[in-house]
Amino acid sequence: QVQLAESGGGSVEAGGSLRLSCVVSGFGYNTFCVGWTREVTGKEREGVARVYSNGGTIYYADSVKDRFTISRVDRNNTLYLQMDNLKPEDTGLYYCTARKGRASDCYRTSWFLDVQGRESYRGQGTPVTVSS
Repeated sequence: QVQLAESGGGSVEAGGSLRLSCVVSGFGYNTFCVGWTREVTGKEREGVARVYSNGGTIYYADSVKDRFTISRVDRNNTLYLQMDNLKPEDTGLYYCTARKGRASDCYRTSWFLDVQGRESYRGQGTPVTVSS
């Protein structure tokens, strides 16, 4: 059974930092696109960052480039999102997300965001609040 468990959300002031963690289990890590998405009430779901499981290209949303860093530690099956220079518009519910597919699938943001898609999984979400 695929499981994704996030932690690390919280409240910070603008300019601050947070690190989100996600422990993944129950699937073969090497054929999945893994990363983070976020949701804010009234806005479209956004793909924040993702990477194909073989350590290929990393994709970031334009809104977080040069501020957020995605990384993974295979020995403990943990995915991280380091968030620096946080802004109020980063406020939202952050989901650790995984979807089985090819590296070429991982390139497509719409595919990764399709939580109803085949073999798509995500955790319960962890809230991030950034105050101005």
